[in-house]
Amino acid sequence: MSADSHPTLPPVRLLPDAELARDALAAPLFARAVRLARWAGPQTRVDIGGELVAAQVPEAVALLGLDPADEDSAAHASQAWRVAVDTGLVEVTEPEEDGPGPEEAADGEGESGGEGESGTAEPGEDLALVTGGTPGDVLDLWLAALDTVLADAAVPALDDLVDALDAGGEIDFDQLDWNPRREADFLDGVLANLYLLSVAEGGAADGPVPLPVLAASMVVPDDMGDPTDAVLEQVSDAMMRLDDQFRQLEPIGLVEFRPVDEDLMADAEDEEFLAAGGAEPGAAPDEEDVSRYGMVRLTPLGLYGIRARMLEAGVEAPAVGELAGKGADVLLDAVSHYSESAAQAEIEQWLAGRPVPTAVAELLAAARGSDAGGPLRRLRCQQALAPAGAEAEPAVRAVLDDAELGGLARVWLAERGVTDVPAPDEEMVFWLTVDTIAAQLAADGEGGEGGEARELPLLIESLTAHHAGFFEQAWRVEHPATAFVLEAMGRLHPDKKAAKEARKAAFKARSRNA
Repeated sequence: MSADSHPTLPPVRLLPDAELARDALAAPLFARAVRLARWAGPQTRVDIGGELVAAQVPEAVALLGLDPADEDSAAHASQAWRVAVDTGLVEVTEPEEDGPGPEEAADGEGESGGEGESGTAEPGEDLALVTGGTPGDVLDLWLAALDTVLADAAVPALDDLVDALDAGGEIDFDQLDWNPRREADFLDGVLANLYLLSVAEGGAADGPVPLPVLAASMVVPDDMGDPTDAVLEQVSDAMMRLDDQFRQLEPIGLVEFRPVDEDLMADAEDEEFLAAGGAEPGAAPDEEDVSRYGMVRLTPLGLYGIRARMLEAGVEAPAVGELAGKGADVLLDAVSHYSESAAQAEIEQWLAGRPVPTAVAELLAAARGSDAGGPLRRLRCQQALAPAGAEAEPAVRAVLDDAELGGLARVWLAERGVTDVPAPDEEMVFWLTVDTIAAQLAADGEGGEGGEARELPLLIESLTAHHAGFFEQAWRVEHPATAFVLEAMGRLHPDKKAAKEARKAAFKARSRNA
């Protein structure tokens, strides 16, 4: 992404660091890692690689309050220990590979339940950051824990590894069909898609995403109509992988996850239905049926974590509030490419703490410009000025005679019932009309979505209906977007005769400029 390009991702709304840090400390897997780090001491033994020796795993299971009869408890304790080591909450001294020294062999300290020599472990320096560090310190530890969990989630299930062992006890990677980089990239892609669905306007921020939708986003080509049986089978396989991976990611606090219904996984006849997410093509699926196929959403902590990973990878992933310390020119340029609600949230944070007269003057100055982005900057400036009160009036009045801002200023004053405002001349009225339509086109495009798809043609129709000879005047407007706006009006106007007049006027505007 070039330095002067605009972000392709919508801005995310994050909780304050202090709240995110509390969520991190409350995440079950991270909390277990902290408990094990505090437990580590002179009697703790590790093997080569820093893992707890087998003889001490039951003790760790008991410390964490896990059920010793549950066959998964040992794996959960071992994973928590691995997180503690990888994050620096625990420091390990691995055993020498040459065997135990004479004294260790004599007193038995080198034994580890028949596993050979063992190393030692103790609380790491970073453990103090859990209670004595800043929220940012805690979040850094959590991000390191997330890296460990994501790496674990990309590893095949134990049953698959066992099946892939050859006669010599080595893993047959061809049979396993596992590529570490490919698996990691797949999981990163899934989480990126989930992030985008969460932050997009009208996206999944307030609700979970069906697992079939997420799986299909990674498998089904964008230009494919009805998926083939082969593609549906790939979606089904991807869902099963994601079901296992999200089960591993939930304890670190990244996601809230409802797994695939066990009964559905056991029913082979439902495989195609599973891939389709419980809905026939064109049919509205039953909400309860869809939920049986798995539902997932990023937590607020998860949004923070995935954004942090994107930033580290060089992806521009804006967050609401990060422009609060920037100038008005940077603010308007950035929010010009945000949705209206995201722009409003960013503007509100920018205005907070600034004197109103100063802020208004800065916004108006930044809204000037004859470049292609000027109309949308002025639209966002108008949005920013909307909640301002009487304190803003002097700064607004100061631009009444400005060719680019005079119309905007009159609209703002008129909305507040101010009566001693000089009426705009015809030239300013037409200039403001072109500027407004150019801004709407830049914000929503010609197609728009929902209401926008209808509002712009209606606006265009209303303008031409209330101004006799509109197009004869409009092509003469000294605005850089005049020809562009008239061409769009020719495509969007519902009346064929008026649309033809708009196209003729656009031709005249271009000819004059040429």
